[in-house]
Amino acid sequence: MRFHVLTLFPEMILAGMNTSIIGRAIEKKLLDIEAVNIRDYAFNKHQKVDDYTYGGGAGMLMQAEPVYLCWEAVCSRLPKPARTVYLTPQGRVFNQKLARELAEEEELVFLCGHYEGIDERVIEEIVTDPVSIGDYVLTGGELPAMVVMDAVARMVPGVLSNEASSESETFSDSHLLEYPQYSRPEVWHGKRVPEVLLSGHHQKVDAWRREQQIRRTFLYRPDLLHGADLTNKEWQMVREWKKEKRAAPEHEAETDGLLRNEDIKHEDI
Repeated sequence: MRFHVLTLFPEMILAGMNTSIIGRAIEKKLLDIEAVNIRDYAFNKHQKVDDYTYGGGAGMLMQAEPVYLCWEAVCSRLPKPARTVYLTPQGRVFNQKLARELAEEEELVFLCGHYEGIDERVIEEIVTDPVSIGDYVLTGGELPAMVVMDAVARMVPGVLSNEASSESETFSDSHLLEYPQYSRPEVWHGKRVPEVLLSGHHQKVDAWRREQQIRRTFLYRPDLLHGADLTNKEWQMVREWKKEKRAAPEHEAETDGLLRNEDIKHEDI
């Protein structure tokens, strides 16, 4: 897979992506990351790519022409048209499903904005996928681009040393959070590893992990339960936890925010 990043700060992209698992995948030529400086396509001697916005307002806006020329130069070298991902709070919220979808592509182009954004005309002209990594404001699109590339790269065959690991992580298993994990020693600061994990009984271990996933999701991200594939028995377990929470006065307010009756589909209860 090849990533092409259009940015004002190519060194930021390369420094962030050439380490750890992604860095090793690049060395093995499983991935290729090209960071292209939009300033190289500016049409003035100072490589200025921003200007004031029409209609007034604070801040500067990235101009359409340098962005378009940069994108055009990159795409002209590709064997076929590639999806262009623009990192913006107005885009589709990024999640594991979208990561898998993008991982099916051979080439992806990422457009990183800065200042107050990019001239809307070039966005309409070249962007196929506006994508957001969350409801907050960052200085530029480089960090979001790296987040998306990291998640997508993990879906590429051979990038992870354990091929099964990408499918067993948080959000990969039916919208459930990951179960707690432990390593040596068996006792640390007076806390013991759960006995079931020392039993060697794989079915019991799997059952314990599944229950922990559901419980953690109930406690920390109950919104994810909407898409979880739970059995009737597991939904019953969730209802019991909800009753326990409501029975504890000190957690009453917390429980109301965690999970309400309407949060679970009637047919699943």
